[in-house]
This record gives sequence, structure tokens and C-alpha cells, in this order.
Amino acid sequence: MYKLNNKFASVALGLLVWQSASAVTLEEATSIQRELVTLDSHLDTPANLVVPGFDILERHSYGHDFSQVDVPRMQEGALDGGFWAIYSPQGPLTKEGYEQSRDTALLRALAIRTMVTAHPDVFTFATEASEASEIKKSAKHIVYMSMENVYPLGTDISLLDTFYKFGLRMVGPVHFKNNQFGDSSTDPDGTKWDGLSPLGEKLVVEANRLGIVLDGSHAHDETVKDMIRLSKTPIILSHTGSKAIYDHPRNVDDALLKTLAASGGVIQMNAYSEYLAALPADPERKEAFKGLMALVKNGSEREIILQKRREIEHEHPGVKASFDVYMQHFLHVLNVVGPEHVGIGADWDGGGGVDGMMDVVNLPMITQRLLDEGYSKKDLANIWAGNALRVLQQAQDYAVSLKAKQ
Repeated sequence: MYKLNNKFASVALGLLVWQSASAVTLEEATSIQRELVTLDSHLDTPANLVVPGFDILERHSYGHDFSQVDVPRMQEGALDGGFWAIYSPQGPLTKEGYEQSRDTALLRALAIRTMVTAHPDVFTFATEASEASEIKKSAKHIVYMSMENVYPLGTDISLLDTFYKFGLRMVGPVHFKNNQFGDSSTDPDGTKWDGLSPLGEKLVVEANRLGIVLDGSHAHDETVKDMIRLSKTPIILSHTGSKAIYDHPRNVDDALLKTLAASGGVIQMNAYSEYLAALPADPERKEAFKGLMALVKNGSEREIILQKRREIEHEHPGVKASFDVYMQHFLHVLNVVGPEHVGIGADWDGGGGVDGMMDVVNLPMITQRLLDEGYSKKDLANIWAGNALRVLQQAQDYAVSLKAKQ
């Protein structure tokens, strides 16, 4: 149903040519990256924090437990931190569903805070845009908190203030399906609200009042347009790709990109392979994953689940988009809106990863490629953190201005 543009068909050849022509070594790129504040705007790693036996301080590997972020790999990949996401699965739009999800979300927020308080020599929690550079200077990792899908709020907008007090500073209305706040880009039943719902419009007002950045990733184009139109501060797409490169509903077209940039907003480039390119179907792999999910639902031990996953990856290896395709999305968006409106949100531990960049260790490949393409150190500073922090600062400045008027 979705098509990859013909001009990007020779991916493997293009990657080979780029690698052989690279003027900047990976070591040089890594050194430059270490000088910058580097943030990823969408880390799903908090899901691992509640997994028995997972230690964020220990080095893991994607091949063994399929995790993508831990402290040793962050240090090797020169990643200072990012927005660590609260996510809880969406259930029915009922009081019981909301309450169950709310409790899960609160526990996930607590897990993020506990990670920081348990390791004060490694992490520092951040709530202000200005804090990122100071945390980096202290040689600690930066922890902002975000929420992917505000379904857990139910119909009680005041709960947003509760999460704000926990430290929440970025919020996305929807995930895979429509909910009480608005339309998703991927609901199989199509749109329900033609954008934001009336409750979603109230969410925008409350987020603006508190100084929380609004995140349009996963939202339907009409929902994103409503968010841009109604928000008094710029919004962010924390992990999204280019529809011009791959026509998928999770991506945005050039017209919407330009509207986003004109409003001061930022798109953070996603590395979720299924949203980057058309990948071959594998019915056997899909069927095998059904068996894996049955083990999960039955409460099987973690090592049994991991062993089953390793067997699936050996017998039915998943096909990923290439790093070059990821950079085609990246470079196209940079060409359309410029380096003041682009950043990085690869969806680590939430399905992100491309061939050659399956965890945060390989992030300097992005810096290397951008340097080879002629982008400056100032551009890189904006892309790696400056743009996202600028949007956060604008949200916070607006909230302060409202209080000054009271």
C-alpha cells in the first residue's frame, strides 16, 4: 500500500559510495559529538526499568535481550540523555480502562524518578530547558520525562498537573488508535474526530498553561494541524519520518513540515524501520511472534521469553531498513525546513533501529554523515539538542507569562 520513491531504490549502492567517500572518520565524529549536548526526544527505555533483572548501569546487547539503551552504551555512543517516556497500553475508553492505565503510568513515572534517585552520581532529573547543559558539565546523564499517549488521563484534565509535578515536560495525545483526545494516524477504523476532540482542545490549553511541550507524533495529520493552530507555543514531533521518502501514515508530508517549521516547531527523526521503507512480509515470523506473545500473556519467566525471541530471530530474522534510508529521511527533512527545525528521536526500546544502527552505540554515524554532508558544528548542536530545548524553553516562558498576568 505504501511506496518507496524510485529515486531512493539504490540504497545499498548509495551507502557503499558514502562510506568510501566519507571525509570524517567515525572517531572524529564521535569526538565532536561528545562536545555537544546530545538528547534523544523519545526513549522507551522506562519499559525496561520495571523488568526484573534489568540493570540500567550494566551493559546489555540487542542480540541477547533486545534492549537498546543502558549507561555503558550511552557513554560509548556519546548520548547524554533525553526524554524518557511514560507509556501504558491503551484499553477501552471506559472508566475502568482509564484507571488501570493511570495506575500503570504513575508507576512508570515513579520508575523513572527511582532510576535517578538510586543513581545520583549517574543521572540528574531535569525539568527546565536550561538545566541540560549544566548536567552535561557535571558528567551525568540527563533525564527529562515525557508521556506517549495521554489515554491514562481519562477525562480528567487536572491529572496532567499531577504528572507535571512528577516532572512531565512533554506529552503526546495519541498512540496507535484514536482515543478520547483525538485521532491517531494509524487507527484501522479511520478518523473519529477529524483531528482533536473537544477534550483534546482542552488538553492543549492545559499543557500550554503548565509549560508542557505538545508532541504530535502518532497523531493524524489533522490532529497535528489542530495542535499547531491551537497551541500558543511550538509543538514537537518527537519521533517521526518523511512522507516524501516513504508514504506511510506515521510520516508527515512536506506541506505539513513547512507549517510545523513556520510555527517554530521541530521534527525529531524516527528510526522505526517499518515507517522508513517498504519491508518484505514474513508470515512465518508473524506467526512465531503470536506464540511469543502468548508466553508473555501467560506470565512466563523472562529468560524463557528471551530465549524464544532469540530462536525467532535466528529462524526468521527480521528485515530492517538500512541506515542510508534513515539518512534519506533525515537529509530530506533538513533540506525542506533547515537544521533549526530538525532533531533526533529514534524510538529506542520502542521498536526503533535500522540495519547498522540497532542501539545507541552507533549514534555517531549520524554525526559523521551530517558532517560529510556539510552541516556545521552549530547545526549539529541544534539538531542534537538545541532545537528540542528551544521548544521546551518557549513552552516554559509562555507558562511564566501567564502567571505574571494573574
